[in-house]
Amino acid sequence: MPPLSPLLDRFKPSAISGMMGTVALMQAEGKKLYDFSTGEPDVDTPEHVKQAATEAIRQGQTKYSPTDGTIAVRQAVQRKFERENDLRFDLGQIIVATGAKPLIADIIRAMASQGDEIVLAAPCWPSHVGMIELAGAKPVFVKADQADGFILQPEKLAASISKNTRAILLCSPSNPTGAVYSSQDLLAIAEVLHRYPDLWIITDDLYEHIIYDHHQFHSILNVAPDLASRTIVVNGVSKAYAMTGWRIGYAAGPQILMDAVRKVMSQATGCPCSISQVAAIAALDGPIECVHELVKTYQARRDRSVRALNQTPGIDCLLPQGAFYLYPSCAGVIGQHIPGGATINSSLDFANYLLNEWSVAVVSGSAFEHDPHFRISTATGDADLDEGIARIKKAVLQLD
Repeated sequence: MPPLSPLLDRFKPSAISGMMGTVALMQAEGKKLYDFSTGEPDVDTPEHVKQAATEAIRQGQTKYSPTDGTIAVRQAVQRKFERENDLRFDLGQIIVATGAKPLIADIIRAMASQGDEIVLAAPCWPSHVGMIELAGAKPVFVKADQADGFILQPEKLAASISKNTRAILLCSPSNPTGAVYSSQDLLAIAEVLHRYPDLWIITDDLYEHIIYDHHQFHSILNVAPDLASRTIVVNGVSKAYAMTGWRIGYAAGPQILMDAVRKVMSQATGCPCSISQVAAIAALDGPIECVHELVKTYQARRDRSVRALNQTPGIDCLLPQGAFYLYPSCAGVIGQHIPGGATINSSLDFANYLLNEWSVAVVSGSAFEHDPHFRISTATGDADLDEGIARIKKAVLQLD
């Protein structure tokens, strides 16, 4: 058999995608599962967005667009950044692509290569790691502990930067922890980055609108606008507008970098779906109240789920400030025994126990480079969420 690329040995397949596949197989076998593994809103795309897409189909807007998106959708992104983030970009600085995930991958490939390093906080999204490794670069993890609210500390960031560092990748609100970086947090990080003028800064802002209590979203460019010449801001419509399957992400940044990303996209990706671009315009320019109502639902789920988890012996869950994830510690159950004798030695063992014995699907903390924790998505129906959380408590009480 002909050989495969040795690059495949550099990175692991997504643990989240793997769990999704396992869940799908079990459900196909007729098993009832309480699936907390997937970060996908459990509501439908807003009606006005679907209507815009339907009208686009009727009008025959079904052809190729420019690689980086139509002028109309990039103008909608331009308006969004100015209206919601007080950030101003020329159209040439804006790219719309087939989802934020491939867009970030193309951005990294445009700025990094073999031997380069990219710094990111751990816990981190597994695909951020895979994207870095796919480019031939090395991820450098800076541990962001629960005691620090899972926020990257500036002194740890400074210690992680070397002569090989090419970029830092920030994610707020965080997947998987829900941590939200305050303006003070970002200012402290910016003070470090001012000492390293040759570093790119990537900000993954996909959960921008999903923020709770009195917390607010801030971009690092709001506190340090002088970093604009080397910062690229990434966002999308999937999480806020329940448009995961529409596959639209967007980014804005320095012209020289965006032109490099276009060059990569022209050969590797192609243009985003023409219908989805019209839908994205309707989402970005349309009413935001539907998003606010969804956030209220997520917050209620967060509140009662965290309360129940913290009443479970051996489980300790920090109250997240944003996103729709919980990232509880399961340190208190490590070393305990499953009925029948097997020992829980890791978060992966615990996740497998929950899945196989209690039909609850979570993702182990090892997937996010920070253990012993596990991730729960609260973007699921209320009844299933409450029953699944109750099952986690019952599962823990069965350990000895």
